[in-house]
Amino acid sequence: MEDMRPVSLSSLYSGVRDRTQSLVAGLSAEDMLVQTMADVSPTKWHLAHTTWFWETFLLREHLPGYVEFSSEYNYLFNSYYDGIGDRHARPERGFLSRPPHEDVLSYRAHVDAAMTRLLSIDQDIENAALAPLIQLGLAHEEQHQELILTDIKHVLSRHPFAPAAFPAPTSGAGTRAGAPGWVGFDGGVVEIGAREEGFHFDNEGPRHQTILTPFALADRLATNRDYAAFIADGGYDTAALWLSDGWARVLAEGWRAPLYWREGEAGWEELTLHGQYPLEPDAPVIHLSYYEASAFAEWSGARLPDEREWEHAAMTVSRTRDGRFAEPGRSAHPGVTPEVQAGAGGLRQMFGDAWEWTRSAYSPYPRYRPAAGAVGEYNGKFMCGQFVLRGGSCATAPDHIRPTYRNFFPPEARWQFSGVRLARDV
Repeated sequence: MEDMRPVSLSSLYSGVRDRTQSLVAGLSAEDMLVQTMADVSPTKWHLAHTTWFWETFLLREHLPGYVEFSSEYNYLFNSYYDGIGDRHARPERGFLSRPPHEDVLSYRAHVDAAMTRLLSIDQDIENAALAPLIQLGLAHEEQHQELILTDIKHVLSRHPFAPAAFPAPTSGAGTRAGAPGWVGFDGGVVEIGAREEGFHFDNEGPRHQTILTPFALADRLATNRDYAAFIADGGYDTAALWLSDGWARVLAEGWRAPLYWREGEAGWEELTLHGQYPLEPDAPVIHLSYYEASAFAEWSGARLPDEREWEHAAMTVSRTRDGRFAEPGRSAHPGVTPEVQAGAGGLRQMFGDAWEWTRSAYSPYPRYRPAAGAVGEYNGKFMCGQFVLRGGSCATAPDHIRPTYRNFFPPEARWQFSGVRLARDV
């Protein structure tokens, strides 16, 4: 008989921390030191920063007698919390050859032991004031698990021989996806945003009403085959398809294809976390900037979804998890787009495989207020100059995503597992 008892926060904590270590088990200390651009953080830094979060927001205030591991770490591993104090410059995290990797692992063990003591103080901590902060810490570490994958992929992409981070295959067998179908929605007055019950980030609420006009979403993600047709038709040479800032990026940075596509002797190849392979035509296209997603949508005679449309659609479909996630023993790469089964219909790949750019600027919902104190810096202060992505990706932990989840990145970002689902007016 299945055990239906709720999982304790102590077990959740151990599971998340163990999963982080499992993601880096195949990497060398040298792999984990490299920083290839300002947006990429070394794996070693991620391991230390997620540990710093537990120490800073829980242990220092709430565990009597806690002794910090090193007085230097608050400066070295603070990310962007001005309320905590000064910090090491983000573009120079790769300069931190010290502390050595062994010390970072000792730091993690030190904090894990202290968290075990904290979680054992009150057996009913799930109902105590600390529970929301612990849940935030778990979600924070899962976000950095995804960043570990995206960042080490960029690091290894700069190696001349395209080494693999993981040995798993890149995708399963599949067949042609065919042309996308369209799923229509009537619009009207709808509610979006997280409800009060259950964990969610502050930027997912408050729940509120909004008005949608009738719209349709493509029933699947755009594929590599779709995007290759855009390239072949001169997509990167046609200024009229692009937003002005995007076209400036194309010219200044020489964009000709998605970030990790390479031209091989037999056609396009793609760099993955498992090495470089021939491009799988029917897998979702990934590593697109907002500008590329927008230009592709324009070329397709469509547009990008509004994030309100996406959430409303995601809440009304039953097939919510047919995409690929970052699970043990599975590939950290999108799977082949599933075929439509006879009579099935509906939206596919709404969750997993690739984050889906929306045309919505990242901004606060009505009546939004950030939390008090330094923890309030988590989301709110970034609500400027970024766009919302929805749905998670093949690098996302499977229990991390939900319909109301709002990811956000600047429009030029390409190193994330970001793709596109088309939308159109009805």
